[in-house]
Amino acid sequence: MAKLFFHYSTMSAGKSLEIIKVAYNYEVQNKQVLILTSQLDNRYQVGKIWSRTGFEKDASLFNQATNLVKLVSNLAEKPNYILIDEAQFLTKEQVIQLTEIVDTYGITVMSYGLKNDSFNELFEGSKYLLIYADNIKELKTECWYCHKKAMMNLRFNEQGKPVYSGNQVDIGGNEKYLPVCRKCYKEVTDFKQPKST
Repeated sequence: MAKLFFHYSTMSAGKSLEIIKVAYNYEVQNKQVLILTSQLDNRYQVGKIWSRTGFEKDASLFNQATNLVKLVSNLAEKPNYILIDEAQFLTKEQVIQLTEIVDTYGITVMSYGLKNDSFNELFEGSKYLLIYADNIKELKTECWYCHKKAMMNLRFNEQGKPVYSGNQVDIGGNEKYLPVCRKCYKEVTDFKQPKST
């Protein structure tokens, strides 16, 4: 039975690597997989899902204007699975479209993304995936500064100081964002300078 999955985590928890692994496992079974990623994520190469481990996979792009139902219905061969990276950048309407793809076409959709931004507000896509997903799973990682579970993404400016206000979307990787626990989110003062514990 087809389902809508939402796998969420902080930065650097292996979401993209998980998608690459899942896609590989389905493809060796000769199952059709459609991989989507946000056009906003231009950190490495647009049109690719790229893991910090060095693995990569080609992907189709979506933006806020993409009608996902139309995209799938126009495919000559319907996929068995749809894997979505950077799902936090989906709109409410696109999340509802994903439910239609699952419920009408019987296609399982597995989405991966951040739950909250660096100011601890939900992204629109994440908010509605939390509401509409059949299955929600947290991919866990450790705080950059201590051994607690990372729950938040701490953004840094070019001077290496934490940033607690600004635009919700500011694309970057480990040079700009680090996964942290709640305590370190409040207490860290410098990029990559671990606290003594």
